[in-house]
Amino acid sequence: MKTITLRTLITTIALILLTQIESYAQQGSVTVNQSPEIDKLLDLKKDISIKEERYKISIYSGSLSAAEAAQANFRESFPQYSTIMEYETPNYKIYIGNFRSRLEADRALQKVKPVFSRAFILKPEK
Repeated sequence: MKTITLRTLITTIALILLTQIESYAQQGSVTVNQSPEIDKLLDLKKDISIKEERYKISIYSGSLSAAEAAQANFRESFPQYSTIMEYETPNYKIYIGNFRSRLEADRALQKVKPVFSRAFILKPEK
């Protein structure tokens, strides 16, 4: 068994005592100077985001295992588009994209249709 030296004991006690000293932090305040037009712009952006129409393409609806296979097949064939799997009783549905315009969705549908013949465009309701 090791014996504790006097120096180690004094150092340990000193560190314990020094860490017990209270510290007093100062109270801070921050003043933000911004134009009131920034708030108007933020409100306008929120309104636009709510009203904005987004289109998706449905490529599959059915069982979980077949939906996973369809999603994997799609990701392999079209890696440039994102996919989403959703469950709506009793089917799993695979959607692709988040297109800002109907034209964008139509262009993507033309590329996808030869591989996924049942694909169609839908406009999700908010």
